[in-house]
Amino acid sequence: MVQNAARKAPVDRKGSKMTSILTNSAAFSTLQTLKSIHLDLETVTSQVSSGKRVNNAQDNPAIWAVSKMITTDINAFKTVSDNLGFGLATVGVAANAAQTIADNLGEIKNKIISAQSSNVDRTKLQADLVALRDNINSVVKGAQFNGLNLINGSVATTSVLASIDRSGATVTASSIAVTAQNLTTGAYVARTVFTGSDGVSTGGDVAGFALNRTVGSAVTGKLVIAEGSASPNQFVAGDSVSVSIAGKTATYTVTAADVAATNTNSVVAIGLKQATEALNIPYLSVDYDTTGSTNNLIFTNTSSGATAVDYRVAAQFSNTGSGGLAALAGMNISSQAGATSALSSIESLMTTAITAASSFATSQVKLTTQQTFVNSLADSMKTGIGALVDTDMEEASARLQALQVQQQLSTQALSIANQQPQSLLALFR
Repeated sequence: MVQNAARKAPVDRKGSKMTSILTNSAAFSTLQTLKSIHLDLETVTSQVSSGKRVNNAQDNPAIWAVSKMITTDINAFKTVSDNLGFGLATVGVAANAAQTIADNLGEIKNKIISAQSSNVDRTKLQADLVALRDNINSVVKGAQFNGLNLINGSVATTSVLASIDRSGATVTASSIAVTAQNLTTGAYVARTVFTGSDGVSTGGDVAGFALNRTVGSAVTGKLVIAEGSASPNQFVAGDSVSVSIAGKTATYTVTAADVAATNTNSVVAIGLKQATEALNIPYLSVDYDTTGSTNNLIFTNTSSGATAVDYRVAAQFSNTGSGGLAALAGMNISSQAGATSALSSIESLMTTAITAASSFATSQVKLTTQQTFVNSLADSMKTGIGALVDTDMEEASARLQALQVQQQLSTQALSIANQQPQSLLALFR
């Protein structure tokens, strides 16, 4: 009866499974799972060992491209930072040299003041002045860094790479300009520029007078610009005249158009007046007066009472091509006249050196600030890249343990699947 029932019941062979010694479907399926686990395990292991989840373009093409571009920018900013450091070293040498020169000029000023007395050994004072001047020349020659000297007149400005600026696919470089300062003492040719001025010195290339405030009335002083008594238009383009007052200096540089003017002296006088007014010195006014067909600049000290202040006006001519301290070359205090002339000139020279040191200090601040910013920017960019490509170690650790468990289970399952065909051996016993 059992056999008859078996014959009557149809068998759906489409859903039947057979055991084969050639094809083990269960092993194939388990093997594919194990391979997938192996690939995932290899990826996670690589992430853990390298610390990055995006090591190459295959891991994530878009993120890899972005991180690669930012990485090149970071390297560029490192180069920028190195250049800023190089520039800082160059400017630092120049700043130290300018400060040393200012100190030497202060010593020279002391010698000049001592030479104002009649009962001193001016010859000895002049020898001291020459020694200090030689020191200044030595400082100027030695103030170079990697061949660049910012105080010997060899360059007007120098540029220091300050940033790499990106706008989309366009990259440009920006720089910080550092103004050089000519503190040399050479190439000076004295000419009679100031005549009839209060306190005018022999030679006429310098002039100076005091504006010491007195009670009851304003104090005035006169500076007359008359370059060349025989021919009033002997100025050359590039010549300059300057006035130093209260630690500030106003300078007017003669242009080719000024030389071609009908009255160059008048143009220069007006230009110097405007430059002096731009200093905004309290209680000081400057008027231009042509009385008697001359070119007078009238300086007036209007301070009084609690605001009373004493000023000294020092004027200096510099011919084109001469150094900022050129007047020092011909300074001689071995005579009373020379000492008087030097006193009018030294204030302008000190202002030149102090202004140079201050200018370099300002450049140092700019370069230091920019270097700090560039380094900070590079650090921020590194952090941004880290967020894109770095491995989350906590997550990776958990995944690694899970995959290891899956690998063990899949290996066990494959072992079981491989043992199934061995059951066929029982049929042949």
